[in-house]
Amino acid sequence: LASLESVAQPESRTTDELTLQGISFQANPGDLIALVGPSGAGKSTISALVPRLYDATSGSVKLAGVDVKDVTQESLHRIVGVVTQDAHMYHDTIRANLLYAKTEASESEIWSSCESAQIADMIRSLPDGLDTVVGDRGHRLSGGEKQRLAIARLLLKAPDVVVLDEATAHLDSENESAVQAALAIALKGRTSIVVAHRLSTIRQANQILVIDDGQIVQRGTHDELLAAGGVYADLYQRQFAEAKD
Repeated sequence: LASLESVAQPESRTTDELTLQGISFQANPGDLIALVGPSGAGKSTISALVPRLYDATSGSVKLAGVDVKDVTQESLHRIVGVVTQDAHMYHDTIRANLLYAKTEASESEIWSSCESAQIADMIRSLPDGLDTVVGDRGHRLSGGEKQRLAIARLLLKAPDVVVLDEATAHLDSENESAVQAALAIALKGRTSIVVAHRLSTIRQANQILVIDDGQIVQRGTHDELLAAGGVYADLYQRQFAEAKD
């Protein structure tokens, strides 16, 4: 095959432009911090700094007062759990996909996490139960089933910090309800950073950060932000109107 090296042109864009600017917030143990804002505002980038999918070029991200750059990836992954809107599943059994989080987990621990994630009854209904192969990227499961299985994996891991990146963004109302019930259990007592698409799901957040163009433009509780007007109130009213329609 002909090589493209002879015709490739250098990237014309510069990398000087900052993705995030002046981002600063603190989550106390057990707090739920919600990140909201328009698409492309920088919400997912902020959430990705916690498990070190990206590194900040200046400033620091600290867990329990320790910079994440000063700890090993193994120890960081042990205390931080992540669920995204497209939960990754390996072409393997349900059991293997769960044990990826905790290889030494017992049968009772596996079932307990599945019960809490609202997925145990579905697994029991399958001919092969936990030994059912989910297919490449979990294509044999529905979107809601994949998300609940990912939450079961999170519960089995039992991390201190949870990062959710729009975990219910593409689910219908029935699946979203089941996933939200599972998340309520998964987040209880844990420090959580939640990127929220549906604002109705983060009313009880200890702090809501409104992100726009890589900056925090508003912060406060749900009631405080509604009373203040601005970006959050506009987003909420728009979603409320769409829900009524």
